Amino acid sequence: MNQPARLAVFLSGNGSNAEAIFSYYKNHPSIQVVLVLSNNPAAFGLQRASKFNIPSRVFTRQQFRESDEVVQWLKEAHVTHVVLAGFLWLIPLNLIHEYPHRIINIHPALLPKYGGKGMYGMKVHQTVLDNKEKETGITIHYVNEHYDEGEFIFQQKVTIEDCASAEEIASKVQQLEHDYFPQTIEKLLNPKS
Repeated sequence: MNQPARLAVFLSGNGSNAEAIFSYYKNHPSIQVVLVLSNNPAAFGLQRASKFNIPSRVFTRQQFRESDEVVQWLKEAHVTHVVLAGFLWLIPLNLIHEYPHRIINIHPALLPKYGGKGMYGMKVHQTVLDNKEKETGITIHYVNEHYDEGEFIFQQKVTIEDCASAEEIASKVQQLEHDYFPQTIEKLLNPKS
């Protein structure tokens, strides 16, 4: 019998993707969210974690980038995989080396388009709108040392020709995120399920 997967979810803000993950894995037989980490003490996602009784911790840039403190927290919680759900900082090398090919991110566009430093949230959707794209979507990918350049795991498209604002695009993309992110993680961790 395989050991259950133990997820740590990193978030920076609202945490709607994180909540979709918490909810999906609430009583899952082989995947469990055991820790939520944030660089933002005011992140609403921390309240969402507390509603699900998931322990959370907040860290500073120094703790994250210049020490092994965050890696230590993950080890103490016996974390097997890291999920980024709206986490805005670049992942440092010590974390990538500790969890090679086990850090998963979701990006609100069809990479390699509209990725990279500074491309997150509404900035992505506004740029997609400004460029008069007919479709956009989500990309779930492994994390490496560069923003949005890790190996792709899954992409899903949605047409946006009927969208007149970045908010309308965001709404369509968020629906894809909630529909596909938890299931894609599950398929990755439980290929037979």
